[in-house]
Amino acid sequence: MSKKVVVPGDLVSAERKRLGSNVFVADGKVYAKVLGISDDEGEVASVVALEGKYNPQPQDTVIGVVGRVVFAGYGINLNSYTESFMPKSAFREELKMGDIIVATISYVNELKEADLEYAKKLYGGDIIEVTPVRTPRLIGKNGSMLDLIRRGTGCEIIIGKNGRVWARNGNLPLLKKVVKFIEENSYKSNLTNTIESFFGEVPSVPGAKGKKGTDTPSEESEVLGGESEEINLTQEKQESEEYDTTEGE
Repeated sequence: MSKKVVVPGDLVSAERKRLGSNVFVADGKVYAKVLGISDDEGEVASVVALEGKYNPQPQDTVIGVVGRVVFAGYGINLNSYTESFMPKSAFREELKMGDIIVATISYVNELKEADLEYAKKLYGGDIIEVTPVRTPRLIGKNGSMLDLIRRGTGCEIIIGKNGRVWARNGNLPLLKKVVKFIEENSYKSNLTNTIESFFGEVPSVPGAKGKKGTDTPSEESEVLGGESEEINLTQEKQESEEYDTTEGE
C-alpha cells in the first residue's frame, strides 16, 4: 500500500509489521489511530498526524514564548502539553512576559516535559503559527524549501518544530501567504516545485539567508493525493510587492 491520507480506523497495512507512531493492531492488521498520512513502506507501519499539539523530541529546535516570570526563572510556552522552565542564569538579560526565544530540546520525560538548552532571545520579528506536524514541509528535504522561501521573500527565518515560524525583515506579507499556502497544501506532492514556479528565478537577496537555527529532517514528508492542483499565487505576490513599495515611500 502506498502513502495516503487516512482517518482513524483506516487500514494502514494488511501485513504483519513493526508498529510505528499513531497505529494499532486488530486481527493481525495495522490500522490508523489518527487523521494523517500512512506509511507502510519497509518493516514499519506508521501514520504521520496532520493535527494536534507539539510532541517534544530531543534535539528539536523550538520557538518559545515567555508565559510566566518568577523569582528563579521563566515559564516557557512551547505550544505543547506542558510548560518548560528555564533559570534566569540561562540568559544574559532579564526577560519579560511575551519575549520570544529560540532553544534546543535536550531531554523529554514521560510527562512530555521538555528541558531546554542553548536558549537565546530573539529581537523583533513576527511569529507565524502553523500546525506542528506540518513544519517538515516548510523545511523540505535537506532544507530545500526553507532556503527557497528565504531567498524568495528576503526574510530572516527560523522554523521551530513546535509549529512557530519566527521571521523579520524582507517581505513579511508575502512570507505569511506562502507559509499559509504550504500549510494548507502540505498533503500534496511536488509542493517545492509549485513554490519554486511561483517565485520564478529566485534572486539572491543579501542578508536574506538568516540563521538556519533548525534541525533539517533527513527527508521531506512525502504525500499522496493524485496530481497537484494548479495554484495561482501571482495576484497575492503582486499585492505583497505593492505593499513593500508603499512602505518604502
